[in-house]
Amino acid sequence: MESTITLPYWFFLLLILLAVLLLLDRVLLPGVRWYLKRRVNRVIEEVNTRLDIEIRPFQLTRKQALIDQLIFDDRVIEAIKEYARDNNMPQEVAQAKALKYATEIAPTFNAYIYFRFGYWLAKKIGRLIYRVRVGFYDHDQLKNIQQNASVVFVMNHRSNMDYILVSFLAAEKTALSYAVGEWARIWPLQTLIKSMGAFFVRRNSRNALYRRVLERYVNLATRAGVCQAVFPEGGLTRDGRMREPRLGFLDYMLRDYHPEIDRDIVFIPVGINYDRVIEDKSLTRRLDPDAQRRSGWFVIKTSLRFFFKTLLMERKARWRRFGYASVNFGKPISARDYCQQHQVDFSQLEQQPRFGCIEHLAQSLMDEIRHVVPILPVPLMSEILLQQPEQWQSELELKTRAVQRIEQLQQAGAPINISAGACEQVLMAALDMLVGRSFVELENALYRPAESALPLLQYYANSIRHWRDMDDKA
Repeated sequence: MESTITLPYWFFLLLILLAVLLLLDRVLLPGVRWYLKRRVNRVIEEVNTRLDIEIRPFQLTRKQALIDQLIFDDRVIEAIKEYARDNNMPQEVAQAKALKYATEIAPTFNAYIYFRFGYWLAKKIGRLIYRVRVGFYDHDQLKNIQQNASVVFVMNHRSNMDYILVSFLAAEKTALSYAVGEWARIWPLQTLIKSMGAFFVRRNSRNALYRRVLERYVNLATRAGVCQAVFPEGGLTRDGRMREPRLGFLDYMLRDYHPEIDRDIVFIPVGINYDRVIEDKSLTRRLDPDAQRRSGWFVIKTSLRFFFKTLLMERKARWRRFGYASVNFGKPISARDYCQQHQVDFSQLEQQPRFGCIEHLAQSLMDEIRHVVPILPVPLMSEILLQQPEQWQSELELKTRAVQRIEQLQQAGAPINISAGACEQVLMAALDMLVGRSFVELENALYRPAESALPLLQYYANSIRHWRDMDDKA
């Protein structure tokens, strides 16, 4: 006698769904993973043949392995015990916090995304908006850096475009690992950024456990030879002048550095400047203590309007509005040579004297960065206009004084790349840009800074203010 078993529709559909998931997990997904892994390995082999600094094994380590390495680091374990004791909590809870911090910090570098998508996207965005210029002031010493050295690009921070510009300009030499702030921790942006080797940093965190986990990651990455990009200022400049350096990252890199036995750490100064910083009005607005804080919706709305408006512009119109963006690479500074010249071993110093030595090194790096910050037409013209802000001046007067200033800067060895043949055209384009943005008033062929735009003109002039300060000292 036959019997029939009747199943509810929902249970039947559940069985089908489970069967499909099992098929995907056991048959299809392993094949897809193998295919993607093969593509990634091909990219790694290809780019390593042309990169000056190869992708390090540390960058290819699985994220979970990096997390485990951080969590079971001796110093992190000691920090977990101390944190649990100080906060009167079970050690397991403190360990869970450390695990959360390690998961947040550790990147998931993907060479295929970095070189096939990230490089292409950064290049397109950079050249979509600006006329990009790059210069080298290292006397070909970049080529002579040891292959196993840990290279650290130290740069001034003027705009969030800095990440994009330097990434695609350095992509022919190496894969950079950035420290990015909380602004990038939004989905899906954070997934893309982490896959490009960046790691998140809570810049103003005073949590001792978090700082220890971050310190150990930076130290491990540096010792493994990962090429990193660091903004010593710690944040965007608001008045246009370079800020005082923060010492945390340099301390993380150097506190356990033994110059005799460890691989060399080579710092490369990078100077960045723009004819137009996209965030200039927002940055200078923060200088006003009475300014009201803008809502998140206002920021998103303004950003989207700017993005679509820029896309609809013709290339010539975009370049007229945004002008040049320039990046200069300076002379490399070897940590090993620095230690020998100054007779210092950071690993043997207590905290206070170590920070004093690191501050001296940081100031030296900042001076080198200042010397390679590009002098562009708009900052130069802003400086000229602010010399007589209340007077109406003719185009000829402004250009004459600008040409004289260019000659002074060139004699002082400043990084200015404006040829004599194109000088008049370039200066006129800078004036047109300032007039177009209502920074400068134009009446009867005479120019004068608009009173409401004086903070913005000062912002751009401050990017090259250090050369004026050197002239005053001389």
